[in-house]
Amino acid sequence: MEPGNDTRISEFLLWAFSEESELKSLLFGLFLSMYLTTFFGNLLIILATITDSHLHTPMYFFLSNLSFIDICLSSTTVPKMLVNIQTQIRVITYEGCITQMYFFLLFGGLDDFLLAVMAYDRFVAICHPLHYTVIMNSQLCVILVLGSWILSALHSLLHSLMVLQLSFCTHFEIPHFFCDLDQMVRLSCSNTFINNVVMYIATGLLVFGPFTGIIYSYSKIFSSVRVISSVQGKYKAFSTCVSHLSVVSLFYCTLIGVYLSSTALPNPHSSAAASVMYTVITPMLNPFIYSLRNKEMLGALKRFFVSEVIPVSFVLQQRKCL
Repeated sequence: MEPGNDTRISEFLLWAFSEESELKSLLFGLFLSMYLTTFFGNLLIILATITDSHLHTPMYFFLSNLSFIDICLSSTTVPKMLVNIQTQIRVITYEGCITQMYFFLLFGGLDDFLLAVMAYDRFVAICHPLHYTVIMNSQLCVILVLGSWILSALHSLLHSLMVLQLSFCTHFEIPHFFCDLDQMVRLSCSNTFINNVVMYIATGLLVFGPFTGIIYSYSKIFSSVRVISSVQGKYKAFSTCVSHLSVVSLFYCTLIGVYLSSTALPNPHSSAAASVMYTVITPMLNPFIYSLRNKEMLGALKRFFVSEVIPVSFVLQQRKCL
């Protein structure tokens, strides 16, 4: 890593998906529909948890934060990708690229931390049910979410500042649909040894730290559920974890898939295609997982539509009649 930029660049080219001009309409429609589903699906989760007093619990407080982060994560990359596909203009400014990379790392890290926090919440609820309200008080919930924001912000700031010190000489084409940290480091003509070391250490701590916490929490949960005598009691205890386990499995499986595709396949476009899983598809599926397998959430969504959406449509109909 060198102390500064020898060559001052003004823009990069995002190359993934854009060259498939014959598939432009199909790709644009597909990604637009997925983005809108992600946006409105997660927005409904947030509105349901805010408006329904039955969901004013730590679990749904964390879920609403996860939904907000999923909206932000998709909004960091997908709108720019849609513009690139539709207009075939692949340019992103140097400042825009650094900004996009920062926020992608921020919200991706927050996803990771919040999944660990939600696993801890389920651990306390199942393993220490009598002390749940005392342990998971509102102050601790806010501290856990705020701590996740601070750690993730520091992580993304570290990488962004280190990338700002790199020089980019002649090759400005990023074979991805967003400014990925790994791809930007590879494009640099500086000595990137320190960047790579910091990137692997920080990413390892960021991924395996929360993942270890999730594994520990669920090992304790399974031990506690196993000693429950009644089948109904076991089912009730485990059913509260099914949605979270599904999201955790989806999140980490897609991350592993992206990592394996980037290391095993020499074509960088394969990594871009695999990245669609955790940047677009995973945030889109999360609301369905939490709503379709959760009776409380389904009930809250029904009450929300009955109390908010139907009265508004009725008022609009009355105005048309007048």
